[in-house]
Amino acid sequence: MNSLFRLDPTRLLHMAIIFLQVFSVAQVVWWFVDQRSYAESNAHQLRTLYGYDLAAAQRLTALGVPPDEITVIFPHAEVRDGQAVLKAEAVEAVNADQAAHVNQYAWESGFFLLVQALAILVLWRGLSSEAEIRRKQDNFLALVSHQFKTPIASLQLSLETMLRRPPTPERFQQLSTRMLDDLRRMQNMVAKILDSARLDRGRPQLNKERLSLAEAVRHVLSTLEDQARRENVTFHVEIAPGLDVHADPIAIDTVLRNLVENAMSAMAPKGGGVISIKGRKAGAETVLDISDTGIGFEPTQGPKLFEKFFRIDNHGGRDAAGTGLGLFIVQRFMHFENGHVRAHSEGAGKGATFTVSWPALAQES
Repeated sequence: MNSLFRLDPTRLLHMAIIFLQVFSVAQVVWWFVDQRSYAESNAHQLRTLYGYDLAAAQRLTALGVPPDEITVIFPHAEVRDGQAVLKAEAVEAVNADQAAHVNQYAWESGFFLLVQALAILVLWRGLSSEAEIRRKQDNFLALVSHQFKTPIASLQLSLETMLRRPPTPERFQQLSTRMLDDLRRMQNMVAKILDSARLDRGRPQLNKERLSLAEAVRHVLSTLEDQARRENVTFHVEIAPGLDVHADPIAIDTVLRNLVENAMSAMAPKGGGVISIKGRKAGAETVLDISDTGIGFEPTQGPKLFEKFFRIDNHGGRDAAGTGLGLFIVQRFMHFENGHVRAHSEGAGKGATFTVSWPALAQES
């Protein structure tokens, strides 16, 4: 709540505009009420004048003035059975004129109210969206700071241990592996931050070429084998032979790596599991399904997973150790590759499947 009303010039300007819009709405409502009252007052005055004219016409009738002359003097009156009465069309004209003015005021004020309401809605949604983005950015900065601090502290501890006394070969191997893991974690976070910033700036330069999907998957998995072994994760790959895609090598490597790492992080709370990777053709698309036996997510959260900084659980779970950027990067790269990505899960604890698809090569379609 505090972040929503943070006092900065842009926010103050937005709030001032909203205040002016609300004030304008009140003014428009008052204008309509006032104009309607004015129209009713004019109609009442006209009816009163007509009443005076009828009284005068009645006196003339009593004095014996012919009805034709009375009609000439008072066009809106007529004489019936010796009585001066108001013509029906004159009554209808007064009522119609009053209704026309009220309807005109109603349409005009309704239009302005609609415009003002839409303007307020747009501004308020902009403020809410800005507040949400700031909240996510604050959480992201706190998260990244923590995640950089953890491997740095681990590196420092490992180095101090090695410097304090010469380690045994086994201990040296253990400490070296830990330090490499810490460095890889930091490198991975830096890469995701840089990729996110690059994708936010606009369309990246992609050099597309024909690539073997099986080979791209094999390359990513080969770099994650050691980590998967430590985390008790096994891979099951089924990709149809000769299944190629037209994509940028760096983009497809980034997409596959982020999806596999996301699946591995989803299985960490369960102590490991199986990641199934299946490639196939589906009509005019080349499709790759990456399924895990991890913690899953609620079906309604599927589209939100690809929002920037979105993380399902900040206290352990899918992407709990991540930055909230991996799946955002996947979605952006697939967009620029003219492909698609979607997520599906039956619910918490039931695993998840991420499906990416590229347009099939012309000779394959």
